[in-house]
Amino acid sequence: MIREGYELDVYNINANSKLNKRKLLIVVILLFILLLLILVIINSVRIIKANKIYKQYAEQLESLNYQKEQELAKKEAERQAKIPKLTDEGKKNIEGIYNSNTKRAFLTFDDGPSSVTNTILDTLKQQNVKATFFVLGSRVEKKPDVVKRMYDEGHYIANHGYSHVYENIYASPQSVLDEYNRCNEAVKNAIGVPEYNSHLFRFPGGLVGGKYADIKNQANELLKQNNIMHIDWNALNGDAETNNLSIEFELARLQETTQNKNSIVILMHDAPAKKVTAEALSQIIEYLRNQGYEFKNFYEIVK
Repeated sequence: MIREGYELDVYNINANSKLNKRKLLIVVILLFILLLLILVIINSVRIIKANKIYKQYAEQLESLNYQKEQELAKKEAERQAKIPKLTDEGKKNIEGIYNSNTKRAFLTFDDGPSSVTNTILDTLKQQNVKATFFVLGSRVEKKPDVVKRMYDEGHYIANHGYSHVYENIYASPQSVLDEYNRCNEAVKNAIGVPEYNSHLFRFPGGLVGGKYADIKNQANELLKQNNIMHIDWNALNGDAETNNLSIEFELARLQETTQNKNSIVILMHDAPAKKVTAEALSQIIEYLRNQGYEFKNFYEIVK
């Protein structure tokens, strides 16, 4: 029942209702937009954080890869530095090995490896001296771990042929080269470096003179054609001269044969019968140091 004097404005009510609905819709839309903006902002923040983390991870990964590359490059450079590369300058250095304005000593050991090699290596390590070993292929095959130690500790592994049996080595110039190659293969297998080549040979018995002098001279030319140089010695400790060795005898022979020489290549032997050489080595090194010699090996010569 409608009170008297009051008129119901239906149109006004409808208009207000529509207006309220619009306001509500606008509010809902605004809330939705606000919510959407909040979600966009949150997602954007997450993306920015994720990109930042990813960038940091990428930078760290790049840094690690760079460090790894540098380490690999360093290792490869170190590996390459221990692989002899005979240059023209190196050939001249070898040909003039006995001439020097400064005092230098090359300790060289023939016929190893043997049961006394580790004793020799221990002394060299203690004295911080690098030497040159003219190894025999047949013995390298029996003691590859010892040859690997020589190589790892920075000594120069040169070539003394395979058998040390004169009638086999000096059957012909080609047999000398064959002995060299066979020994070189044994060394490569022992040290695990397929491209290793010492380019340096010492003729058993030396190059000069003897029953096989002609064969040796012809073989020397053949070796040169194959980029292989030979080296003898101009000083010694006398361990090949007698079976009655003593430290005193070796030191006396060393003193005699190094007299008035600046550049000395010293012949010594790495063999069980020459055990005294291993025992005398510390005193040999001490004597040479007192005479003002600086120790070298052939890495510094063949370059």
